[in-house]
Amino acid sequence: MSELSLRLLLLLHVMVPLLFFIASVYLALHVLFARFAMAPNSPVLWFFSVLTRPLTRPVQAILPRGLSEARLRTLSLAVYVVLWLASRSALNALIGVWPG
Repeated sequence: MSELSLRLLLLLHVMVPLLFFIASVYLALHVLFARFAMAPNSPVLWFFSVLTRPLTRPVQAILPRGLSEARLRTLSLAVYVVLWLASRSALNALIGVWPG
């Protein structure tokens, strides 16, 4: 394997799971703040809805219409956690790194 392809693979090994992890953290925070926020027009809820809307849109496309926003956020969180763990495992296997 050439040095360039090895560097690219190592960059993917770090960046792809990191992006899925960050998406999971933002969705988890949105779920948490939406559950405990008192005012429905809270600036914090607006911030998280703007931030997580691009994350929930692909999940919403494969789910049936009429799903509540709370359920959509929770299912999106589950999808991104699974993608995070799957990408870590797949890229570890591809590189040949085994935990422990």
